[in-house]
Amino acid sequence: MQRAVLILLFAALPAWGFDANGVLIGADEAAVHKAFPSARCRELEWKSKAAERRCDDAKVVFGGASARITLYLKSDRVQAFDVRFDERDLERVVAFLKRRYGAPMSETRDKIERGSGEAREIYKVRWEKAQQRAVLTSQLKKKRVDLSVWQGNFDEEIYRVW
Repeated sequence: MQRAVLILLFAALPAWGFDANGVLIGADEAAVHKAFPSARCRELEWKSKAAERRCDDAKVVFGGASARITLYLKSDRVQAFDVRFDERDLERVVAFLKRRYGAPMSETRDKIERGSGEAREIYKVRWEKAQQRAVLTSQLKKKRVDLSVWQGNFDEEIYRVW
C-alpha cells in the first residue's frame, strides 16, 4: 500500500528534468523509439558540436494536442527537442506544461509594433532547471506554436557554422 502511494505521489510531481512524453533530456535513442515508434532518425545534414543525429515524428500527441516533434541526439543521448503544434491548443498545452514542468520562470505577452500594419503579439513562457531550459513561443493569431527544450549551450551551438 505504501509503495502504491509513493508511486502515485511521484507520478503527480513535475519531472526532475524536462521531457517529451516521458523521454527526458539525456535519454538514449532506444527510449525515443519506445515513446515515438514512428520516429525517423538520421544523421544531421550539417556539422554541429551540439548534435549528430535527429529523430523526427510528425504524428504525436503532446499535452493533449496533435503535434510534431524533433529530438536531437549526441553520443546516443537526447540533447534537445522541439515540439510544434497548432495555436488553437495553446491554452491546453501551457496548462499541461505548468503541471508537468512546474511554475514557469517567466510568462510574458509583448506587442511588437510595426511601421505599417497590425502589431504582432508574442506570448512566451520560460522554464529553467539546472542546465536545462524550456521556452514556448507563440505569435498569437498565427497557426504554429513552438516549444524548444535543451540543455547547456545547445541553442547557441546547433546551427553554428564551423
